[in-house]
Amino acid sequence: IFLVFAFLFIVGGNFVFAGSSPESTPAPKERKYKTKRSSNFMGYSGGMMLHTGYVLSRNTTFTNMAGDSYNLRMKGMPFGIGGAIRFHFGKHFRVGSEGYASTLRYNKNGSFESIGWGGILLDYAWPKGRWTPFVGGTFGGGAAKNVTVLDKSTTSDFILDNGTTSYRKYPFLCLVPFAGVEFAMTTNVHLVLKADFMFNVSNLQNDFVYGPRIYFGFMFCH
Repeated sequence: IFLVFAFLFIVGGNFVFAGSSPESTPAPKERKYKTKRSSNFMGYSGGMMLHTGYVLSRNTTFTNMAGDSYNLRMKGMPFGIGGAIRFHFGKHFRVGSEGYASTLRYNKNGSFESIGWGGILLDYAWPKGRWTPFVGGTFGGGAAKNVTVLDKSTTSDFILDNGTTSYRKYPFLCLVPFAGVEFAMTTNVHLVLKADFMFNVSNLQNDFVYGPRIYFGFMFCH
């Protein structure tokens, strides 16, 4: 999150001094000539997004030292934050990286599952006036942490429970297809709305939550 804020501070500063319209700072003819002839690189964009959605796990069985079993399915609306940066090549192709943290709180005892992930993204965009629909995917990895409190039996601080709390943490690789649309508020500032679905491809556990997530945020383009 700190790196995303730092990126936005640097890029946003460039936009403040450059202005919101390309006509306000016309480039020298020589620079235009070199940009056109040298490569298909068209610039970059980056920003932050908040997300929610609906996720759920498989049926999960927890067993205490006495042999008692508890069946539970983690489900609900997660909330999280993250960001992405894309480098634009030609009119349609974009390559970059993104990363997010997402937390689901799923019962009244304070249980939660948090997932952090990131990776390399590739997408294809169709600019149509102010609107830019896009589809793509991210391949990367992360870690899931699940703290399950089945019985909130203690009422005082620093008193250990009676064996009804589970803590799990494990890494995974993931493939995350997504689709979305950007709306250009100005030349440099875009609103973005997208949806994705994460597939755990290396270490799927019964308590791993999966489902669609919806993202909303801003992209700053240069």
